[in-house]
Amino acid sequence: MRMRLLHAASMGMALVGALGTTAAVAQTVPTEPSQVARPPGKLPGDPKIALVKVADGFNDPVGVASAFDGSGRIFVVERVGKIKVVKDGKTLEAPFLDLTKNTPLGSEVQTGFVEQGLWSVAFHPNFKENGHFFVSYSSLPFNGAHIIARYTVDPSSPDEVTVEQANKSVKVIMNIPQPYYNHYGGGIAFGPDGYLYIGKGDAGWEGDPLNAGQDTKVLWGKILRIDINTPDDVAYSIPPTNPFAKAYQDRMMALFGITEEGFSKIHMGARPEIWAYGLRNPYSLDFDKKTGALFIAEVGQNHWEEINWQPADSKGGQNYGWKFNMGTHCHPSLGPDDKCPIVGTLPVAEYPHQEPYPGAEKLKDGWGCSVQGLGVANYAGMNNVYLTGDWCSGRVFGTGWDGKKWQIQELLQTSLQFTSGNVDEDGTVLAVNCDCFYTDDKGPLANPPGALWRVVAADKVPAGAEVAKTKK
Repeated sequence: MRMRLLHAASMGMALVGALGTTAAVAQTVPTEPSQVARPPGKLPGDPKIALVKVADGFNDPVGVASAFDGSGRIFVVERVGKIKVVKDGKTLEAPFLDLTKNTPLGSEVQTGFVEQGLWSVAFHPNFKENGHFFVSYSSLPFNGAHIIARYTVDPSSPDEVTVEQANKSVKVIMNIPQPYYNHYGGGIAFGPDGYLYIGKGDAGWEGDPLNAGQDTKVLWGKILRIDINTPDDVAYSIPPTNPFAKAYQDRMMALFGITEEGFSKIHMGARPEIWAYGLRNPYSLDFDKKTGALFIAEVGQNHWEEINWQPADSKGGQNYGWKFNMGTHCHPSLGPDDKCPIVGTLPVAEYPHQEPYPGAEKLKDGWGCSVQGLGVANYAGMNNVYLTGDWCSGRVFGTGWDGKKWQIQELLQTSLQFTSGNVDEDGTVLAVNCDCFYTDDKGPLANPPGALWRVVAADKVPAGAEVAKTKK
């Protein structure tokens, strides 16, 4: 049996509530590969869902969010560099934010490759009072660098941040160089602790040639956690409870008088922004608003996709194993009988690509190619179920705890190419799709238009509503 090398700070055995009415075991992070959920699985109650169209006509929609300000507005992120407002079921003509016109040369956003662009927006927990919101994108002026920036809404113009207001109010939070044009990550979200969490990919190419996932001296291949409640002349500060908040600091050498445990907490040169590491391309990160737990949709290499979970009282510091492992599997993958150590913290669920290992017979069911987090559902017969959509197969999976172990169930297979999702102000899960695949991407303004969808119980579809077509 392959041994598990657990990071001391990543046991994650806290009780955060369990699925079902007869749960006898608290949710835990798997400690053995056999405990990691794989399709086909069965969620309690066998939930049935449908996707109802809210609005369409978007140019490569790759993100969606609610401001949770009581307005009911939905904000759809377009890869080209715009955020559109959907209000009372209608898309407003003027963009909420338009970054394509705010530099002397035109756009602020680099969109030359399908993984580049404006990816996500997150609203400050006190947005209703301070008007602050944050965006994550690849920068054209900074040669593709990953930018996190804060903008502020003018109260007299709540549905449109003009170019003048944007340029006047912008505050750069982070500018992270990007050596390759893929694997940015890009998702951002505020946690229940009020800190901003940032998904940062391993900086690109394939196979992590920079060894970024395991290198704690770089920001690539990580989940970052920062405090953005700082004076305007301070970009951000380090939460004192970050796992490397003090461990990174230089100190005088001592040979004796320090315990082995004490030495294990010294990581000189580590970046204090790091919350978790060993990640390949964590584009989506979603908090369960009911429990405070964090789910991470980790886009895999060539053969497996993985879903990670942290309980609400996690202390951070998890190592998710990339590039030594992809989920419970070896990297590089050589065949069905690979033997290798499993490094770090196991995912709670994983699912295969159509070819689960080199030369394998192609699967007919239960496979995908790129996991996209949609959000945590606490309705429609689901309790703390993380919904994910696959980018190439159109499948929607639900990952949850059945009272004894983790399960991942295919809930339906659509004809959609999922790119992202989020939880709306009313608690329902939203999803967006585009037609922007690698081999036939025509650019963010030339691809066929995408749409915004709402996940509902299959028996609660409103009369006359358009639902996503399913393949079976």
